[in-house]
This record gives sequence, structure tokens and C-alpha cells, in this order.
Amino acid sequence: MNERVSVSSGSPWEPVVGYCRAIRVGNRIEVAGTTAMRDGEVVGVGDAYEQTKQIIKTIEEALQKLGGSLADVVRTRMFVTDIARWEEIGRAHGEFFKEIKPVATMVEVKALIDPRLLVEMEAEAIVSSE
Repeated sequence: MNERVSVSSGSPWEPVVGYCRAIRVGNRIEVAGTTAMRDGEVVGVGDAYEQTKQIIKTIEEALQKLGGSLADVVRTRMFVTDIARWEEIGRAHGEFFKEIKPVATMVEVKALIDPRLLVEMEAEAIVSSE
């Protein structure tokens, strides 16, 4: 039986909604939808590139707490409020994942939970050993 280990986002909504930032079961890590919120503030208001960089840094922190790294990421999913900004978002994604090359999906959504948020991203990782 694989142990289930989770990392909290620290969000006040986590216990209300019933979720965590990331969870590891065996050698698999799943990272929940992550935005550019940091200490209750939106990082990079109006800047999709900066928001995406912050999101990936937050994902990296969660992976590290669970014994993983960005190098273990096999899939990312990006939810964006304006697909016309795909190049800004893709450039930031590429800066972190250029050599790793996970499978990636980017889709436009009507809105995110805060209108200042332009991007939300999920990640899946498989670590090499348990």
C-alpha cells in the first residue's frame, strides 16, 4: 500500500473546499491548479509572463516538499483567460521546461477565481524512486 502525503497551500479556502496544493502517492505527485497568488496578493497583475513564472516556482516548491523536482514533471495543464497571450505564457513555461519537455495543454477559460489572475496551471510528476 502506498502512503499518501500532501502539502498544504496555506490558503484559507483549503479546509472549506477540501483540497491541498499537492499530493504524493508512491512515485506519483499531482499538483492542484496553481495561480500567481503569493501571501494573499496576486504577483504580476496584468502580466501573464510574470504570473506564469510565479506559478511554476510555486509548483516547484510543492514538488520539492514531496521529494520531487521540475525535472520529474511529465504533464502540465494551463488554463488561461486570454489565449491570445499564449506566447507570453509559453515563453515562461519554456524557460523552465525547455529541456524537460513535459506534455502540455493550454486552454482558454472564461474566468479564474480572481479577475486579476490570467493563468492557472496543474502539474503531474513521476519521481524516479519512491
